[in-house]
Amino acid sequence: MRFMYIVTSSQPMKGPSPALMEAMQKISEREIKAGRMLDNGGLMPLASGARVRIVDGELSVIDGPFIEAKEVVGGYAIFELRDKAEALAMAKEFMQLHLDHMPGWDGTCELRAFATPDVDGACEVNAKAAAHA
Repeated sequence: MRFMYIVTSSQPMKGPSPALMEAMQKISEREIKAGRMLDNGGLMPLASGARVRIVDGELSVIDGPFIEAKEVVGGYAIFELRDKAEALAMAKEFMQLHLDHMPGWDGTCELRAFATPDVDGACEVNAKAAAHA
């Protein structure tokens, strides 16, 4: 199963400590070599981003930073793992690095399985639409 990890924090954006960067590099190298990590990366501050929205049928673009942002996505990773149990173990190991190397940092690692046709009803709407076409 393919999983995306989304790391968020409500604290002001600051980069990871050098010790955390080194620890994350080691775990990334290990997981890439094992064929489990497919991609990962940190994200630039909100000021460099934009949002494209549809509200009341109107398309708009809002340049960052975003005043209403309560939590900021700081990074992501994509893994190919056996199941949710393995995904949770990997997420806990990754977040332990933050606990060990950035005392006082608070954040969340959300893990989400990619939708895959014919797996637990994922993509049912698209599959039914294609079947009726």
